Amino acid sequence: MEWNRLISAKRFGLEDMPQKDYQENRSEFQRDYDRLIFSAPFRRLQNKTQVFPLPGSVFVHNRLTHSLEVSCVGRSLGNDVAKGLLSMRPELRDTYLPEIGSVVSAACLAHDLGNPPFGHFGERAFSTFFSEGKGQKLKPLLTESQWNDLTHFEGNANSFRLLTHQFEGRRKGGFVLTYPTLASIVKYPFSSSYATEKSKFGFFTTEEESFRKIADELGICKLQDQPLCYARHPLVYLVEAADDICYEIMDIEDSFKLKLLSKQETFELLMAFFKEERKIKIEQMLERVTDENEQVAYLRARAIGLLTYECTQAFLQNEEAILAGKFEGSLIEHISEIPRLAYEHCSKVAKKKIYRSRDVVDIEVAGFRIIGTLIELMTDAVLSPEKAYSQLLMDRVSSQYSIHSDNLFERILSVLDYVSGMTDVYALDLYRKLNGNSLPAV
Repeated sequence: MEWNRLISAKRFGLEDMPQKDYQENRSEFQRDYDRLIFSAPFRRLQNKTQVFPLPGSVFVHNRLTHSLEVSCVGRSLGNDVAKGLLSMRPELRDTYLPEIGSVVSAACLAHDLGNPPFGHFGERAFSTFFSEGKGQKLKPLLTESQWNDLTHFEGNANSFRLLTHQFEGRRKGGFVLTYPTLASIVKYPFSSSYATEKSKFGFFTTEEESFRKIADELGICKLQDQPLCYARHPLVYLVEAADDICYEIMDIEDSFKLKLLSKQETFELLMAFFKEERKIKIEQMLERVTDENEQVAYLRARAIGLLTYECTQAFLQNEEAILAGKFEGSLIEHISEIPRLAYEHCSKVAKKKIYRSRDVVDIEVAGFRIIGTLIELMTDAVLSPEKAYSQLLMDRVSSQYSIHSDNLFERILSVLDYVSGMTDVYALDLYRKLNGNSLPAV
């Protein structure tokens, strides 16, 4: 893969449109960022669970604040990588390479747009409805690839669909983002038919040709055609690293505030990222601050800064393998030993003490029930649209969704579009109303 081809200003859906005859102060990739910030799906992230239930007496991260923080770290990673690459290849200075920071920050904003309500467990609720639940009756009515799409539902693939699909009444190209921004969010650049081995995938059957078009234009390495599988766009590694850094470190800070971790446990986890000489300087700084929350915030900032530097170096050191499509694993797995072991230890503690805490499990259990019920009712409606109750349910759905399509799979995907786009509060409210537990105020 070649940098001068990988970073292009071409916009999805506007390929045949003439170039603008005026200059903007913003680059094309900064326009991507702004377009995402002002979008309704991005605003809805403020009421989608990241890990902990919302809202509480202690404000913790939701999908919106998480995405903003990931975008900040992604911008730093992209800028640092661009600076390093340009020092090695100054001939690329007149290409779009200096804009890597803007591309990555925009992609980071978009990376969770397709995630359903109630955290990552919401994704599993979608998949298991079809693989284990009442949705199994649909299998004979669908192709094998369509069935794989449903039984391996993936928020990342749903993000790509949300950004590129032409919903009813909307313009061609979805969000009409640049090709590299779209390619940079696809962590698993293969079809769901390949997900039987990988468990995750990057695009639904309906968006397969869209991804193929983008990947071929940018010169991304194709690994196989059936099932379709590409190497990652190199900037995916930076988006993934920003996400890895933020969710791990910020979940530690949130857990301290919620008293799931003691001050001593939190300090030990975060101090473990540093060499002894750096620890001494950090301890000297902490002596000047008496507020425990501020101390933890300082440690969090230093840990994020260190991991950003380490991932930048890992990318630059492995650039050749990344461009060849042969790099394996994440950047976090290739950083130096001390921070890598500290990160791995944080992951183990998080799985044991944070992600299995009662509050987190409670929201997952409730979310599983709510999402499963909504999908069941809506899929029954699109299977039997002639029924009176089905018509009432379908009347609730926004006209942008192809809920009345002649194609069954498109109708089912419209149900998933509708439910996955809900906020936690909206999904809970609708669940209560459909179960007769709540009525509109009269």
